[in-house]
Amino acid sequence: MNFLISDTFTDSLTKLTNKEQKAVKATVFDLQVNPSNPGLRFHKLGSIRDPNFSSVRVSRDIRIIVHRGAKSLMACYVDHHDKAYQWASRRKLETHPTTGAAQFVEIRESVEQIVRKEIAGKTVPESEISQLNEIGVRYFKLPPSETDSEPDSLPLFADVSDEELLAYGVPNDWIQEIRKVTTDDETLDVAGHLPEEASEALLKIATGVKPPIPAKIPADIDPFEHPDAKRRFRVMANKDELERALDYPWEKWTIFLHPDQRQIVERNFSGPARVSGSAGTGKTIVAIHRSVYLARNHPEARILLTTFSETLANSLRIKLRRLISNEPLLAERLEVHATDEIGKRLYEANFGKANIVGPDELAAVIAEVSEREPTHRFTQRFLLGEWKEVVDAWQLRTWEEYRDIKRLGRKTRLPEQHREVLWSIFEDVRRELRERQLVTQAEIFSVLEESFDNRRNPPFDFAIIDEAQDVSVPQLKFLEALGGDRHNSLFFAGDLGQRIFQTPFSWKSLGVEVRGRSQTLRINYRTSHQIRMQADRLLGPEVTDVDGNVEDRKGTVSVFNGPGPEICVLESNAEESDLVALWLADRLEEGISPHEIGVFVRSTNQIERAADAVRQSGTDYKVLDELVESSFGKVSISTMHLAKGLEFRAVAVMACDDEVIPLQDRIENVADDADLEEVYNTERHLLYVACTRARDRLLVTGVDPVSEFLDDLEGANP
Repeated sequence: MNFLISDTFTDSLTKLTNKEQKAVKATVFDLQVNPSNPGLRFHKLGSIRDPNFSSVRVSRDIRIIVHRGAKSLMACYVDHHDKAYQWASRRKLETHPTTGAAQFVEIRESVEQIVRKEIAGKTVPESEISQLNEIGVRYFKLPPSETDSEPDSLPLFADVSDEELLAYGVPNDWIQEIRKVTTDDETLDVAGHLPEEASEALLKIATGVKPPIPAKIPADIDPFEHPDAKRRFRVMANKDELERALDYPWEKWTIFLHPDQRQIVERNFSGPARVSGSAGTGKTIVAIHRSVYLARNHPEARILLTTFSETLANSLRIKLRRLISNEPLLAERLEVHATDEIGKRLYEANFGKANIVGPDELAAVIAEVSEREPTHRFTQRFLLGEWKEVVDAWQLRTWEEYRDIKRLGRKTRLPEQHREVLWSIFEDVRRELRERQLVTQAEIFSVLEESFDNRRNPPFDFAIIDEAQDVSVPQLKFLEALGGDRHNSLFFAGDLGQRIFQTPFSWKSLGVEVRGRSQTLRINYRTSHQIRMQADRLLGPEVTDVDGNVEDRKGTVSVFNGPGPEICVLESNAEESDLVALWLADRLEEGISPHEIGVFVRSTNQIERAADAVRQSGTDYKVLDELVESSFGKVSISTMHLAKGLEFRAVAVMACDDEVIPLQDRIENVADDADLEEVYNTERHLLYVACTRARDRLLVTGVDPVSEFLDDLEGANP
């Protein structure tokens, strides 16, 4: 008999106390090993829509809802007695008549319309009104949106036939309810009652993107082996697999994969490939599963999983360990490193110790050398940027190379006579570094790149790169030399809308062509519909790279709803701290743990403003740095740059003042309008990254006058 668990079971398990979870896990292990054990107390549920539901006693009050089929036993849900029975009374397990996928179908009942009380255009609990009035908060009024639209004269899904709805996986019982939907609010409400594949299709249609009709699945396929069923039901083949699922029930991605994700993970690519998607669509999850898939299917291969910072590399290691905790031999062939770190390791293993010049020493060398050239009129910031992004990045060795380079990523025009002056400075910089026996990170990658050309076997057979939008020129040249054009050798996961560190450049010019091998994920798992919709206003509907590859953001949908984001303008720093402290206290009162809360600011100059607000809320905090991902039991405070790869149930983005974001210092140092556009783009991306770290609750604050980006975030004037 097959033993299965459902995602509804893992979801419900996370809501129990640690003591309750421990007891549940012991009972589930007993169910898997010996379901006929007389010590297991099965109780047939009476007056239930699905006669195959039973309950299993865990303790005096905790019950597991199981489904007993002819050849299977499934753990479906767990909760306190009454709530567990209520869950079972509203559902049935059936095989969809059109798709053939096993799915839980919620018994259709009248959908209650929730009347929201609005204050100044914002939904605010009445308990907070007096407090908000006391500190003089001014709320932005939310404009009409896809969740606040007026009813149309016709039902929203009038043009979708019953046959199409069934093909999308809509249960037959719910078709008539869908026919009544006239507003986006009603769409969200109904979608929340449907199986995932039906919900996603409905939400995409509502956004104007009608998905293709899914391909027919053979009629004789096991309903639990259907791609849509695999996203919510999983056969537990052995005790180790079940133990991993129960140890990290909130990490659903370790057990359940969306069919779109699985297809990318298991696809055979003829060359470099890239998966993209907006924040929260599971790109990192695909990268991790892709690494494991390649390791399992190539028993002798060595796989590199890499990203741009040690903080994110640590996060990848933790996730990878959870996925393959019971496969130690597999772990031996999977290495996870920050890209610069693996470059340094490989260099030192082959060429000896690398004395890498630090950023302060490099700036001092450039300043010292440039003083010897009295005729130049370039700022130190410009010289440092030209060195890092052009001369060193592309490893230019001769005047002719510098004279002729197109300077991709550097928009300021330079006539030849100016380049001559600059080259004389940069030649001396390189000479000075050699005399001090210092190398740059770009030089390390350049040496490795050349060495790979003379080696039959590269150190890694496959490389998977997460957060690929921030890969640098020397890093990409290194990776191209590592992977070349071998099948499946290079796999990139990233989002151009989250590019915050690197100026754009042509991947194609470096031999990395992903056209025709790029796919976009459109299901957001991390961020609620309301937060995602609001944050997306910071970016355009399309983002295009230098090579013309387009990342289309239209049609992205979130799989769950939540409260709308709160965007507030205050009159002083003190008022902002008061508001944020109140907001944090309310989140803690709701049951959100401190470590599930993040507070982000633009730079270290605003860290103290965030710390003051957290202190007022009465909880501890940790200021994150490059070596710390998060701190259990404490609120995390961080700059927006360090927010990449993190996620929290609640996020406050503070100090969004005018001249803070976009940062005035960056604006004042741009050379021309093209450079100014690049500054604005990356600053906008920073705010987008910070906002999309939030799962359920988002607060954005600033002191008047506030950043112009808040108008864009809101879509209307205050």
